[in-house]
Amino acid sequence: MPGAGDRGKAPARWLGTGLLGLFLLPVTLSLEVSVGKATNIYAVNGTEILLPCTFSSCFGFEDLHFRWTYNSSDAFKILIEGTVKNEKSDPKVTLKDDDRITLVGSTKEKMNNISIVLRDLEFSDTGKYTCHVKNPKENNLQHHATIFLQVVDRLEEVDNTVTLIILAVVGGVIGLLILILLIKKLIVFILKKTREKKKECLVSSSGNDNTENGLPGSKAEEKPPSKVLESLPSHLPPDMQCF
Repeated sequence: MPGAGDRGKAPARWLGTGLLGLFLLPVTLSLEVSVGKATNIYAVNGTEILLPCTFSSCFGFEDLHFRWTYNSSDAFKILIEGTVKNEKSDPKVTLKDDDRITLVGSTKEKMNNISIVLRDLEFSDTGKYTCHVKNPKENNLQHHATIFLQVVDRLEEVDNTVTLIILAVVGGVIGLLILILLIKKLIVFILKKTREKKKECLVSSSGNDNTENGLPGSKAEEKPPSKVLESLPSHLPPDMQCF
């Protein structure tokens, strides 16, 4: 069984773990680097392409350092390096390996953009382009994001014919089902009205038959008034009076 000393150390360990978690939480939510949703892009040989990169930090930044690197199966090189003094300063280039590269970054409106444009593309430019960022204000915390560029002879147009046919067929089937449901409801409504009308006709004809057959409540059961008998002559023979 743990002793009293061990029980006293347990709260201390929990407190230490909690403090460590509180310390690490801001770190995981601090510096972030993004190259957008499309991590694979295509460009035609001889044209230019924008390689996007943005960064963000919950703690702000000072003298932030960034660089773009190129990596292929047989080459690796640093394309461009630079710094950003603070949130009110634009990125400044300190090293550029290729004159075809232009930094188009800006920190205006808190965009924190350090994207580059690569002109006069060649097939040898195909490869991985990585955007690195290091923030001294966060104990030199670093983060990066990678985008893959494929230089092609021409961009192929995507044939959407099959997709359009499938959408048309699905739409037609849905429309047919809706039409069938409407027709079904109409038929049910007509049958209901027909049954109600037939029921009314049966009730009406039944009342007329009862009247003609002299059933209770009909005029056929009325008897001639007794005044006719009283008006007969009293001097008739006895046999006639028995009428």
